[in-house]
Amino acid sequence: MTLQQLEYILAVDNFRHFAKAAEHCRVTQPTLSMMIQKLEDELDVKLFDRTVQPVQPTSAGRKVIEQAKKVVYEASLIKSIVSEEEQSMKGVFTIGVLPTIAPYLLPLFFEQFKEKYPELDLRVNEMKTSACLTALTDGLIDAAILATEVDSKQLNEEVLYYEQFFGYVSRKESVFKNELIRTSDINGERLWLLDEGHCFRDQLMRFCQMEAVKLNQVAYHLGSMETFMRMVESGMGITFIPELATLQLSESQKELVRPFAVPKPTRQISIVTRADFVRFSVLNLLKETIRKSVPKEMLTLKGTQKVV
Repeated sequence: MTLQQLEYILAVDNFRHFAKAAEHCRVTQPTLSMMIQKLEDELDVKLFDRTVQPVQPTSAGRKVIEQAKKVVYEASLIKSIVSEEEQSMKGVFTIGVLPTIAPYLLPLFFEQFKEKYPELDLRVNEMKTSACLTALTDGLIDAAILATEVDSKQLNEEVLYYEQFFGYVSRKESVFKNELIRTSDINGERLWLLDEGHCFRDQLMRFCQMEAVKLNQVAYHLGSMETFMRMVESGMGITFIPELATLQLSESQKELVRPFAVPKPTRQISIVTRADFVRFSVLNLLKETIRKSVPKEMLTLKGTQKVV
């Protein structure tokens, strides 16, 4: 039994797909499958049921996986302690990022960071808040960039920046003629929202007091922010976008942007790690790089803003 084999079964459990697990581990699928098969032969037990899709861990497999999480994480801590002692910018560092943050934040710093520290293998996984917190707890990622305050003694949180929400309004909507959006201007009939489970959706629904939107959004709450922006541009409805997204817009697209009236709904973007995290050299450089990459006015919360 090797640490590598344990890492492979954790990847399969995470992705529930051998090819995706192999891609994540940066090996070929035959290599990953062979190593897992050898482990199963050594333990004389099947760890995964391969007759179903997606693959599922067996009863014995689930118990082995839970123990493997502890072993792999403790082993990673040893490597992290050594790297931190040497203040090394080498090895693998994995961050989970929300899908409503990644497309707008990563282009601002990711490529430059990797070029500056070529020996550090910085990996990014896009996942929702609940998945990020689970991955952190299980030791599958080193840090997470989230938009929700974390209340847990097992996790540490540090604010990176504050990001306003903006309306993105079709020219055909009556709200388009207004310079500012007020919550009273919004109803659910022509509003494009992300699927449930996205904190971006939940935060705006709370702020706008739109519990009834669920009734009107049955056909519309699936999709991505980018899809909803294209729908608005084609003349259909309203959606919401984060502040960093406005930096990527063309001049004609910016004409569709409407800020909220005071108090302006704002989300707190933080980086979260486990309480026993030790790789502060990497973390501090990452925080510094991110803060330098966003507009300076986003680094502090203004009196006109309200965190939702």
